[in-house]
Amino acid sequence: MAVKGFVFKSAKEQNKPASKFRNFIERSSSATFPAEKDRYHLYVSYACPWASRCLSALYLKGLDSIIGLSIVHPLMQRTRPNDEDDTHTGWTFVDPATTPSLTGPTGHGTYSSKGCIPDTINNARFVRDLYEKCTLEKTAYSVPLLWDKKKSTIVSNDSADIVRMFNSAFVDLVPSNAFVDLVPSKLDMYPEELRTEIDEINDWIYNDISHGVYKCGFAGNQELYDTAVDKVFAGLDRAEDILSKHRFLVGDRFTEADIKLFPTLVRFDEVYAVHFKANKKLIEQYPNLSNYVRDIYQLPHMSKTVVMPHIVTHYYGSHTHLNPFGIVPIGPNLDFTRPHDRNRFTNAIVPSIK
Repeated sequence: MAVKGFVFKSAKEQNKPASKFRNFIERSSSATFPAEKDRYHLYVSYACPWASRCLSALYLKGLDSIIGLSIVHPLMQRTRPNDEDDTHTGWTFVDPATTPSLTGPTGHGTYSSKGCIPDTINNARFVRDLYEKCTLEKTAYSVPLLWDKKKSTIVSNDSADIVRMFNSAFVDLVPSNAFVDLVPSKLDMYPEELRTEIDEINDWIYNDISHGVYKCGFAGNQELYDTAVDKVFAGLDRAEDILSKHRFLVGDRFTEADIKLFPTLVRFDEVYAVHFKANKKLIEQYPNLSNYVRDIYQLPHMSKTVVMPHIVTHYYGSHTHLNPFGIVPIGPNLDFTRPHDRNRFTNAIVPSIK
């Protein structure tokens, strides 16, 4: 949702655009995109929930020593500032050492560059530049973006595909000493025997919750908003019920379904309840969801995927048609390191760090 001033005016417009690049990295050395150390580079935003899925998989699978990483600034900027006819705003690369902050697109607010990692592979200024190296077709210029340094091209900009690549393609290259109970090479977040159930859960999580909050926030009329917000909270109620019986969404097994729900939950009370008006209830008011989000946050490496200053800066600073003065609310500043009660599910298989 990178377009300044964008709103949904009909139910058809609420469908998320399909990803344009969907190549797949494979274990085989003869594949078009074979798994190789130091060949691929991941471009993400800490603010973007879709990109956060990929960061989660990257860290949980121990791939941060195999795949490079760049982090964009959370505040979207004009990508062609010298062209009056091109008003696109999008993801920007900055070096915090030389650009410690950026000013909001309407001239309001100054936002820190702390935590950003510039593009050292292509030296791009904007994510848009990377797309235009590969295609002249107009697109959303979104993250995540997985880049092949050898072929100088985009492998994929589909977060679900990237998560599955990270889960399975690099198992022969992963260090074997990062986890005790489940070393990264054996941590299978999409096990064959559970795929039907995982796919079904992924489908309603996406439609009702993860993309559902965007349908609320960018609704162009009351009817669209009312329909969207009802679906969001029906989805949350459904997840709350499942998590009252099991530690994770697919029984006692941590899977990619948990990676996909977590980014929305961790942003919900800080952003979506306020900025997107999804305010019938807070996650903190759901006993199981609130404990679950802390449980996932406290798993090995997951806290590194949650950089709240980037998250709030992006939503409140970039969506100027929803928040024209770029004012960032002061709270609630939730503490996700608080104890949780999910250990009551004693049979759960949980990633643990050595």
